[in-house]
Amino acid sequence: MAYGIALDLGTSGYRTHLVDLNDHGKIISTAITMRHPLPGANVMDHLHFWIENGAEVGHSIVKETIDKLICLHEVDRNQISKIAVCGNPIQLSMFENIEIRDLAYAGQSILKRLKIERPSRKSHVITAGEIGLNMVRSETEVGIPPAIRHEVGADALAMIIKSKLLEKGETCMVTDYGTNAEMGLFHDGELYSGSAAAGPAMEGQHISHGMLAAPFAISDLDIDPDGRWKNMVLDDRLGVRVGSITDPRKGTMERVENIPARGITGTGVVAAVACGLESGLITLPSINTSDRAIHLQDGIKFLDSDLREAGKAMGAIRAGHRTLITEVGIEDKDIRTMYMAGASGTYVDPIKAQTTGLVPRVLEKTVQVGNTSLMMAYDILIKEDTLDMMQEVADSIASKHIMFATSKVFEDLYVNEIALWSEGMPFDAYNEMLKFSGLMPLPAQVRPKETLRMVDRDIPEVGDKGLKVLDYVGVYLVGEFGDCTGCKKCEKECPECALRVEEVGNKEFRIKVATDLCLGTACKHCERTCPKQALEFSDLKITRREYECN
Repeated sequence: MAYGIALDLGTSGYRTHLVDLNDHGKIISTAITMRHPLPGANVMDHLHFWIENGAEVGHSIVKETIDKLICLHEVDRNQISKIAVCGNPIQLSMFENIEIRDLAYAGQSILKRLKIERPSRKSHVITAGEIGLNMVRSETEVGIPPAIRHEVGADALAMIIKSKLLEKGETCMVTDYGTNAEMGLFHDGELYSGSAAAGPAMEGQHISHGMLAAPFAISDLDIDPDGRWKNMVLDDRLGVRVGSITDPRKGTMERVENIPARGITGTGVVAAVACGLESGLITLPSINTSDRAIHLQDGIKFLDSDLREAGKAMGAIRAGHRTLITEVGIEDKDIRTMYMAGASGTYVDPIKAQTTGLVPRVLEKTVQVGNTSLMMAYDILIKEDTLDMMQEVADSIASKHIMFATSKVFEDLYVNEIALWSEGMPFDAYNEMLKFSGLMPLPAQVRPKETLRMVDRDIPEVGDKGLKVLDYVGVYLVGEFGDCTGCKKCEKECPECALRVEEVGNKEFRIKVATDLCLGTACKHCERTCPKQALEFSDLKITRREYECN
């Protein structure tokens, strides 16, 4: 037997297929993580951690996680002959452990001053031994796809190729609705791209009862004629089923199907906001219930704090879309089709997405295309010419990447989005502020005439052996600090419950941090709350492997 692993290195988590290479590329099983293994909430946090704590620490965490995912497939490691990956340039560079500082710093002057040389990011094949993976043979081939430019990676290429937008010849947009929110606008033969770094709310993270798209997540909500809300829940194969009907004000629940919910994913968050706005339960910036919460099935709640977190993400994506439209010099009405990728792009209701600003306000059609990054990794695995084809497409696209971080247009748009979502700025005032900044106001909303779905699930096929979930990565950063008194204030104050203080001797203590739960260098709440200022986050090191395949 010969098996292959298709690996999607997402900003919010990893997804894999085990593929039978002797049986026409049949998918045997699927294994996913519930979150990204590196500390942090977005790609900038991952970069910061990598640079501050060291590539050796960061790469060890990545390798450990991938090894554990491979173990979940329960196949003889000696029979895995090939791995294919896909992701953005930062995730792929971390996977290979090559230079990433050229992606962290904007501008040629700082790169020259720091003597940073950009590595080649063309398509190529290396071995698992060169990467340092332990759960496959060292000679196992690893296919690495290309970037269009250093800032526009294989995940963007996957969206373009799998959506077939270049074949349409129309003005259209494509967005992967994830943590990094990669997006593109195709107009007159040119692809303009950007990345909004929307944060993890679109993936259901940093939400009180949030989770990634996984079994038993609430993925959608609908308002029934009697005012109650219908809760749609993902089953164990990621199919959508009706779970319960709830009173969103009180939480009373009528079970429809015997399927429990354990959390709410990003698309469920979008649905909660859209249904709240349409029903009057939400008047920005607040939820209009007695306890400032919307009640869903099985005790799951959507809180005021969740609304603010979701608003930041939704505002960033709309600001990104309108920055591209402005930079290209077209109007909202010129966009014909919106291609929606990623787990959130697949499961979200396009109409609810438009209500919350996630797709342009004037559209003819939406097309939901699924997890194009994992699909592309699968193609690389089973089709010998896929890497060459991707490189040809990358070379042919005249890509213009717009850095939102340095764009005055994006800044002005996002400031208004924050005022709308966090302060409740009236819509008329929002448009007046845009005009004052020399920007086009938002047009009246026109619903798309057509909504198409190319796949039923973001991962259309999970295989006969089903979906396996690595709930907790189980990789830890540890450190012992001489002045630590074991007061555990850092443990009590950790916002994500990622940190533990363990006694290792007579008045000697060890700090232990779960990497996948930690918010990373953007937080460092543990450092700030330490009464003795003993803890140094950058001094934490990865522990030895605590998990082995059977």
